[in-house]
Amino acid sequence: MKRRTLLACAIIGAGILAPAAGASASPVSPAAPVPSSAAPNPNAPNPNAPSPNAPKRGTVAGAHAFTPNTKNAPAVQRFRELHRSRVQGDHQRREQLHHFWGVEPAAGSHDGMQATQSVDTSYKVSFNGDFTYTPTIKAAGSCMEITTVYSVTVGNEIWAWDWCGGNGPKKEVKMDASFMSTYTTNVNGHPAYSIQLVKTGGSNAWSAYLYNQTTKAWELFYSKSGTDTSELKYGWDIFEFYATRDTSTGNAYYCKDAKNVVFESSSIQLRQNNAWRPASPSDSPWQPTASPNPSDYLCPSLKFERTGANDHWIVRQ
Repeated sequence: MKRRTLLACAIIGAGILAPAAGASASPVSPAAPVPSSAAPNPNAPNPNAPSPNAPKRGTVAGAHAFTPNTKNAPAVQRFRELHRSRVQGDHQRREQLHHFWGVEPAAGSHDGMQATQSVDTSYKVSFNGDFTYTPTIKAAGSCMEITTVYSVTVGNEIWAWDWCGGNGPKKEVKMDASFMSTYTTNVNGHPAYSIQLVKTGGSNAWSAYLYNQTTKAWELFYSKSGTDTSELKYGWDIFEFYATRDTSTGNAYYCKDAKNVVFESSSIQLRQNNAWRPASPSDSPWQPTASPNPSDYLCPSLKFERTGANDHWIVRQ
């Protein structure tokens, strides 16, 4: 089973995907590749991306162990159940649309992954049962997925989801004023943080680091070793959400909530044989397709931009 080739049939019934009464079909707005004349040099350094080889010292300020409670339980359980349904191909129990778009670095192509991820603290999910996990990144075989979380139940946070025995979030940090001033910088007009996941030793030991913009060093966010239990061999860096359709508009609630939000992942890099390189078409294909139909995402105004040669994507309206 291919993890993220199970698409918009992920609903409890076809009615969720059907247009609202009287709604007309929306034209496809495919992902727009950068014209060849404007395409960036894939080997050129990005001034917004920290060096993968910058010093590693200290730990992420404000990060703490994730404590399960009744408030955050829905976000955790939804993530867990929907991942299981993707692996098993069981969509009929899903009550919400799950969809995604981005790159999926192949197994064997890397033992480290890095990206610069946008954040927008003004984005507020309005529907209680909806969750936006964007951008979310996991290296192939790694023990953690680092997810930018937006939800009613937990607010706006960054999670380290443990895939080596934990099957749940084990570390979290709020995207508060202190986090924003310490770990983000302006990238293409909006704040973004940089994350690095690297294999650090035997027994499949992995560590995830956030880049401190003040000290210019990578700080430890989460470490774990063991066997990857995600059941998915490849990695991913994607736009991903779980959304409910607003029957009054025919669109998902997030379509209105995120009207002015830019979701972006840039400077996606892979490490192999101790060398870092940009993600490329040969190792990190666009999935589920290079040119999505925004109507499949219950948001006809959504635009999917392939801004780089598989190392940079933007989703916005």
